Amino acid sequence: MSSARVDYIAPWWTYWLHQFPHVNLRFQPLDHTFKPQEENYQQSLIFLGCVAAAGLGVNLLCLAIYLSCLCCCRKDEEEEESKKSNSCCVTWAAVAAGLICCVAVGVGFYGNSETNDGVYQLTYSLYNANHTLAGVDSLVTGTMGGMKSGLNEHLSRLGEIFAARGDFVQTLQFMQQMSDSIIKQLLGLPDWEKAKVDLAAIADQTAYVEYYRWLTYLLILILDLVICLAACLGLAKQSRWLLTTMMVFGVLTLILSWASLGADVATAVGTSDFCVAPDKFLMNQTKDIISSDIVHYYLYCSQTLPNPFQQSLTVFQRSLTTMQIQIQGLLQFAVPLFPTAERDLLSIQHLLNNSEASLHQLTALLDCRGLNKDYLDALIGVCYDGVEGLLYLCLFSLLAACAFSVMLCAIPRAWRQIANRDRDYDDIDDGDPFNPQSRRITAHHSHQGNMHSFCSYSSSMGSQTSLHPPTQAVSNAPLSEYMNQSALFGGNPRYENVPLIGRGSPPPSYSPTMRATYLSMTEDQIRHFGEDFRA
Repeated sequence: MSSARVDYIAPWWTYWLHQFPHVNLRFQPLDHTFKPQEENYQQSLIFLGCVAAAGLGVNLLCLAIYLSCLCCCRKDEEEEESKKSNSCCVTWAAVAAGLICCVAVGVGFYGNSETNDGVYQLTYSLYNANHTLAGVDSLVTGTMGGMKSGLNEHLSRLGEIFAARGDFVQTLQFMQQMSDSIIKQLLGLPDWEKAKVDLAAIADQTAYVEYYRWLTYLLILILDLVICLAACLGLAKQSRWLLTTMMVFGVLTLILSWASLGADVATAVGTSDFCVAPDKFLMNQTKDIISSDIVHYYLYCSQTLPNPFQQSLTVFQRSLTTMQIQIQGLLQFAVPLFPTAERDLLSIQHLLNNSEASLHQLTALLDCRGLNKDYLDALIGVCYDGVEGLLYLCLFSLLAACAFSVMLCAIPRAWRQIANRDRDYDDIDDGDPFNPQSRRITAHHSHQGNMHSFCSYSSSMGSQTSLHPPTQAVSNAPLSEYMNQSALFGGNPRYENVPLIGRGSPPPSYSPTMRATYLSMTEDQIRHFGEDFRA
């Protein structure tokens, strides 16, 4: 597998992130080497989080300045122009915030899934490597136990049986030497127990942290989407309490977005530092556990590299073969003379066959291709899917911060428009003849005091047929009142399409004819009707 090292090439984004400045909290530049145990390196990652915190402070400061200007200014603007421009601005701001938020949530879901896939591939490879090392440790322990206890027990009994035959006893002693040689070779193999425990602990801790990281981001994505939709609903319904609530949640989500951005950037930079030179870091970490030759063999797995276990396995194989030959000879020549030795000889033969099977399994497990494949799969999972997913999560945090910043700028304008609209309705003049409440009050007074209708008099003036007020009271309102007002205002069909009497809202505007006729009353007309109309 000479091309194994070509299978892993660090992606370009890891080199880009690796070039990010590494500065401790005392603003001293540091080496970019991945050293997670060192305090200065940890401070360099914390510094990246502090940069994101500074970005949050600038963002909140800009929003505070904007809101202050919005509250303190714009008091002398013309109402029509401000309404049209503000309405258009709020609409486009809401559309922009909604689109950016939807894009951010989509990017966040993809990034969260990619990161989870990368970490899952890492933990899966770690568990596979741990299973391989556990298999090696089990085979070594089982073989050594069989050689020490079972083989020695059978050889002791056979020594008592063959005590009268010196050649047979010499054969047994030679087999004992072969057994000791096998045990010695097995003891020369690395102690995988410590490495196995470390891999299992790392895999368990990584899986635990990743589960809660994935769940947290899922909740953040759902929260962002719900807040964005609720804010759009509040703008559409023009609900001030809903907009106020969403503004508070928007500020909290903005803070959360910048915090997640700092955490993602620090994690991505630290992981990229590892991905650029993973072999160097692993060699330094395992130098006190396993020899560098063995680590180098598994990391590079090249046919040009010597197998550090080849000599031990070869001695193991030769010793087993020699012992099996000796057992065959004893079965052939000693059993006819000592029939009671057959059972122990067959037991030793069975033990040697099992040891040979364990030797083949051990040879396969110790081959570099299995562990090297797990190593490359873990690197690809972390450095490709994992770091790529973190970059997408960083993009999500930036887009979410932009979306909620736009939303926080649009909500106060919308809230002010809603307040102005309510104030405009509250400022309607009670004396306005087109105010429904004023008309109801006037009709009530006319029924009580039998007051003459100004609208009837104006209608008679328009037809120039009579200047005398009608004799009957206004008892046929609202139809007669509406007809009289229609005659008073020149019968313009533009203002006759919608009846004004009995409605709960004023007309949208006054026509020039309406306003001129209403204001053209002279003192003579007032004296003609006397104090009844003045009342």
